[in-house]
Amino acid sequence: MKRFKLQFSILATVAFLLISCSKTETSFTVNSPDTNISVEFALSDSGGPMYLVTYKSKTVIDTSYMSFDFKDLPALKDNFKIVNSITGTADETWQMPWGEQIDVRNNYNELTVNLEEQNETKRKLNIHFKVYDDGLGFRYEFPEQENLKEVLITDENTQFNLTGDHKVWWIPGDWDIYEHLYNETKFSEIDALSKQNDPNLNATYIPQNAVNTPVTMKTDDGLYLSFHEADLTNYAGMTLKVDHKNLDMVSELVGSDRLGGKAKLTVPFNTPWRTIQIAEKAGDLIESKMTLNLNDPNEIGDVSYFTPMKYVGIWWEMHIGKSTWDLEGSQDMNTFTTGKVGTSRHGATTENAKKYIDFASQNGIKGLLVEGWNTGWDKWINTDDREGVFDFMTPYSDYNFDEVMAYAKEKGVEVIMHHETSAAPRTYEKQMDVAYDFMKANGINSVKTGYVGKIIPKGEYHHGQWMVNHYHKVLVEAAKKKIAVNAHEPIKATGKRRTYPNAIAREGLRGQEFNAWAKDGGNPPNHLPTVAFTRMLAGPIDFTPGVFNIKFDDYKKENQVNTTLAHQLALYVVIYSPIQMACDLPEHYMVDGKVHPAFQFITDVGVDWQKTKVIDGEVGDFVTIARQEKETGNWFIGGITNENERNETLVFDFLDEGKTYKATVYKDGPNAHWDNNPQDYSIEELELTKASSLDIKLASGGGFAISILQE
Repeated sequence: MKRFKLQFSILATVAFLLISCSKTETSFTVNSPDTNISVEFALSDSGGPMYLVTYKSKTVIDTSYMSFDFKDLPALKDNFKIVNSITGTADETWQMPWGEQIDVRNNYNELTVNLEEQNETKRKLNIHFKVYDDGLGFRYEFPEQENLKEVLITDENTQFNLTGDHKVWWIPGDWDIYEHLYNETKFSEIDALSKQNDPNLNATYIPQNAVNTPVTMKTDDGLYLSFHEADLTNYAGMTLKVDHKNLDMVSELVGSDRLGGKAKLTVPFNTPWRTIQIAEKAGDLIESKMTLNLNDPNEIGDVSYFTPMKYVGIWWEMHIGKSTWDLEGSQDMNTFTTGKVGTSRHGATTENAKKYIDFASQNGIKGLLVEGWNTGWDKWINTDDREGVFDFMTPYSDYNFDEVMAYAKEKGVEVIMHHETSAAPRTYEKQMDVAYDFMKANGINSVKTGYVGKIIPKGEYHHGQWMVNHYHKVLVEAAKKKIAVNAHEPIKATGKRRTYPNAIAREGLRGQEFNAWAKDGGNPPNHLPTVAFTRMLAGPIDFTPGVFNIKFDDYKKENQVNTTLAHQLALYVVIYSPIQMACDLPEHYMVDGKVHPAFQFITDVGVDWQKTKVIDGEVGDFVTIARQEKETGNWFIGGITNENERNETLVFDFLDEGKTYKATVYKDGPNAHWDNNPQDYSIEELELTKASSLDIKLASGGGFAISILQE
């Protein structure tokens, strides 16, 4: 192990006091505010930048190197000298307009090292570190300079040199889609290339044995690490290329066949932050707000036009095969096949939309999503000719747009627009202005966008720089019109919701719909206990929970949801989003002409929180989270487990002293099992105080949900 010694310490103790160091310094150290995390930076004997990370004096990232390769320019790798450095500290608190909590503390120490090549061109590079109590971020800053104006990056070589063969929860470094199941292996056993031909995915490209981020690890010492990026702007998404022999990862940017490289940039520019979360408890990864803090503050101002809400929608019935997106009956969207499939079973009819509106209005659900309402669904899939398929304003003949909007307004239900772009972003960019004006003219304030299929033009990928810029443009243009965006088939979340809080949610994972049509049996019970500690670290997820008809034998006997009903309820707390769908059909929420008793939890549960507390959890096994709702002060708890049943003892020390709360517990019944008896549940009412404790049994694939209301 090649270590380098501390020769400089942080002196700043007030918010953002800057200090310059002597130009003769050759290595530097910056510590977290609590001093547990230490980052050391130095130059190698050849003048190459390198860093090392310790936690409580034990190395967690060994000496790791940093460099860039460019097209038609020499690599930016070594022969550097340190010309200056700046250190500082910051401690501030900012408020989220919506989110997992109200107040976010942004407390870090920082170090910026100014480097210059020792040659005639004297190219300059700054490396900027911010170190928090829960991890660190660093980025590359290319300042304005005489001999470097434009670059085409062919590789960014950021190394993460691990200190052991850690346990890893990973999905492959796919350039087009994140909708893979998570794998749990040793680092040395990662085999992303074996996932290339997933029969459930229609647009994949995995060119390297690499993993996508966030990727979470657990060391033999029980320390948790998660690697990701923050503030992905005008750059290519980062995957991490795996080296089994040396137990390290190196950044592998998503490329562009048209560009012939990874990212084309004009100097000056900054890269995204490369982030490493470090935690002694798995739950601390979820509670961390480091990724958000590494993004710029809100740039768009007030977003009160968006109200966090629950919604229903004409969506799940297409996945289980009751209906179709298209009117013509020329495609079975449920199985993604072309050709005549019989008479139309169009879902987005005026009558059907009114049925959903009635159910929402009667059960405390604020929103309605309608997919398949506009023409073009018979033409968009399994073809390269997808430009201009949709115009986002022309309804099918059996969907009276004005009548539905008037009925929704009468019933107090807000309609969510749906824009499936058919992965043709050039067409969508031409349509956005008119489409957003159409939304606002009809009182619609949020849109679910979709990008199913391979990107047009050919040679671009969902997670490359070109698409990163497209998704950013959508946020900017939507913000101008006061519209919130829920993106599906997106780039990864990297905390941009702090800067653009109209970015309310996104998909970016293998969602609920895979249970309805996947050829491998759907999502296993351990899927979401893994997602909570991996994908959810990036940001809000539109997972669409709430399936009550878990076997859906009336439509697809070969598929089912692989959880219990109580597990589905728990997801409204466990999987965070400011919008939460009750995704099942209205008739599946009814029993003998009355609303299912368990639906009361969906009616009651909040979606916007003032506090979040992870009670317990282990990656891939189980997780229990408590959240306190804004304004009401009510608490809600959700707990889920994998295929292993378990007993959990809850304590309620987060409740206020001296108060008594009315609690309703929705839990697995005595004979519940995700496969054999998923709909066995029980409901119990009791009183709780801060001193209470409660024993709960979770069935295989099961869970529980608790509403705690102030009396």
